Amino acid sequence: MINALLSGDIVTMVLSAFSILVMLFVVFPLHECAHAVTAKLLGDDTAERQGRITLNPFAHLDLFGTIGIVLFRIGWAKPVPVNTARCRKVKSQKAAMAITAAAGPLANIVSALVFMIIEKVLFRTMGSEGTMYYVLLALEMIISIDLFNGVFNLLPIPPFDGSRVFFAFLPQRTYFKIMQYEQYIMIGLLILMYTGILSIPFSLLSNLIYNLLDLMTKFIC
Repeated sequence: MINALLSGDIVTMVLSAFSILVMLFVVFPLHECAHAVTAKLLGDDTAERQGRITLNPFAHLDLFGTIGIVLFRIGWAKPVPVNTARCRKVKSQKAAMAITAAAGPLANIVSALVFMIIEKVLFRTMGSEGTMYYVLLALEMIISIDLFNGVFNLLPIPPFDGSRVFFAFLPQRTYFKIMQYEQYIMIGLLILMYTGILSIPFSLLSNLIYNLLDLMTKFIC
């Protein structure tokens, strides 16, 4: 957002503001709610008791994560608490950890698919002239942000969801050894994110999934 303001271009500022709102009020709530719902389905009601099974964004927003998104477009939501010992509908706590972690990124990808279907139906029935152009542009941005967030959270590095999935297949000693350095890993990752180095591989993977979803919805248009 800072770069958008410095640019002085009204279109850039509007698009930047919209992308922030999408992240905070659509992508984050859906992602975190998916974690909470999955934990509940596996037998753990910890998140439910804390009011996290909801799409209300204010139940999921983290103060510093929100500030980071607004100022630097790097941020996070409030983590959903999961007590894997209570997830008795699966055989092991590691499996519970992997399943609940994977639910968030999967929800974002499924959400992108739904928004893509809506976009294509609107385009086919109403075209892209006038106001509809901006509606389709907004939907396209939501799809892109949903996919990028889903792919980014699959990163097998703590504290991202991908690490919980990856660590489920590691010996417990190795898992705890890596988790000792979680804070340092996160700091290094934030630096890489701020420099934009990581955006290249994640954009490529996001585009790959986008093309797959586009192929799946070719029956619409």
